Amino acid sequence: MLDKSLHRKNSSGESSSGATTASAATVLPPLQDRFGRAFDYVRIAVTEKCNLRCTYCMPEEGVDFPDPTAVLTAAEIQRSVETLAKMGVRKVRFTGGEPLVRKDIIEIVANTANTPGVKAVHLTTNGLLFPKYAKDLLKAGLTGVNISLDSLDSEKFERITRRTGLDKVLESIQCALDVGFKTVKVNVVLMRGFNEDELHDFCEMTKDQRVTVRFIEFMPFDAHQMWETGEHFASAANLVEQIEKFYPGIKTASGTRTEHHIFQAPGYAGKIAVIPAFTRSLCGNCSRIRVTSDGKIRNCLYSDDEFDLKALLRKDGCTEEDVVGVFRKAFDEKHRDGFEAKKKSTEKKINVADIGKGRTSMTQIGG
Repeated sequence: MLDKSLHRKNSSGESSSGATTASAATVLPPLQDRFGRAFDYVRIAVTEKCNLRCTYCMPEEGVDFPDPTAVLTAAEIQRSVETLAKMGVRKVRFTGGEPLVRKDIIEIVANTANTPGVKAVHLTTNGLLFPKYAKDLLKAGLTGVNISLDSLDSEKFERITRRTGLDKVLESIQCALDVGFKTVKVNVVLMRGFNEDELHDFCEMTKDQRVTVRFIEFMPFDAHQMWETGEHFASAANLVEQIEKFYPGIKTASGTRTEHHIFQAPGYAGKIAVIPAFTRSLCGNCSRIRVTSDGKIRNCLYSDDEFDLKALLRKDGCTEEDVVGVFRKAFDEKHRDGFEAKKKSTEKKINVADIGKGRTSMTQIGG
């Protein structure tokens, strides 16, 4: 349940503690890179821990994350959000790992939803715990939820996640709709030779449900488990071609910048999107900031460059100007696209033995 001590704004512009929200009037120059792109969306990983072990995301044994002080605290997350909001960030997404394994996630969502300037707060979950927290998340101010699901077949679900739970995930999708979340999306990592044959079945989920089913290209951040030759890679172009064959005359629809290809079949309630995460044709419209659970800023999914936000926040005398400075530095150094970022990171490796070191799984980067 919501902590009653959480500050809630009233009609006079004050929080329940009586503190005025004068910071709402404070506006800083927007966060931009040298290519003129503005960044108004931050993805913050709140944990690396997860109750699934998806093969494209993390090793079967999980990740070694023994020190609880290694992750950003709720207060540190909130301070970062407040500063970013003053720089024009309007959307915040919490990811993991699985964010719902973090005990203070409701508090984090509520604080973020109450931040002046923040217009939308979203969360990405695997769905196993979602029904337990759905109503509290909605009350806290969560506006949208993305639920990850890679197979509608229980045997394949268990193969990819190394756990059971398909029924619980399907229940979570229906729960999100029933409770009344404004935005409900289903994230599907499409893998050739594994679940590509379920493409049509996933598309048909949009017939009677107001969900957006999003097909995401398989990426090489799986701790070297499956991505060797790229044989499981199904390209965005190929997926779009298949979808257009399923639904002749299908029309394009409105969506987010990430949803590079988005459609709605005639008469269907929901939408279908394809995200070229590996093809990287969406880089020119990038508006995304990433913060890892251990407090590192990443300006690109494909770059190994990191900027230490946590160390700065924990330094005595750290000012808002300091926090603004580390975000500006990170995005001043952002590359034109993911190909250039990957090339530069590879060039920085001292020798061949160094290649592949660093963050090699998606759970370490932040989903």
